[in-house]
Amino acid sequence: MSEQIISPEGYQKLKKELEYLSTTKRKEIAERIEKAKELGDLSENAEYSEAKDAQALNEGRVLELTNTLKNVTVVDNKNGKNEVSMGSTITVKANGKERTYKIVSFNEADPINGLISNESPIGLAFLGKKKGEEVTVQTPKGETKFKILKIS
Repeated sequence: MSEQIISPEGYQKLKKELEYLSTTKRKEIAERIEKAKELGDLSENAEYSEAKDAQALNEGRVLELTNTLKNVTVVDNKNGKNEVSMGSTITVKANGKERTYKIVSFNEADPINGLISNESPIGLAFLGKKKGEEVTVQTPKGETKFKILKIS
């Protein structure tokens, strides 16, 4: 597995999910399994089968999160307001409209809410740029020119 980078916020979010799945969710599923066992014949017990499936999914996600957290590098916005880097919030102007984006890791990305991946074409184009610079990016709608107005 190649090393991935993540923001401190993204790391905390993954840690919180792992803690929830490892404690609360695991306990809830174990209780469901126990209740289903009390219903009798396990071979024809839909409740038991569903609970075991939920357990397998939960354990799979716990393993995935554990491995992800072991193989990430947490990076903070080291360059502050001088240069776009991981964790930067930037205000740009494109096609006459101002937009605000935050540069995050791929597993935190949510483009509709302005969270763009550092690995996306737009995210890659902004990295290392300074306020006032113009960036041209090939997007699904064609070439778009962005002007960086603010970095925070």
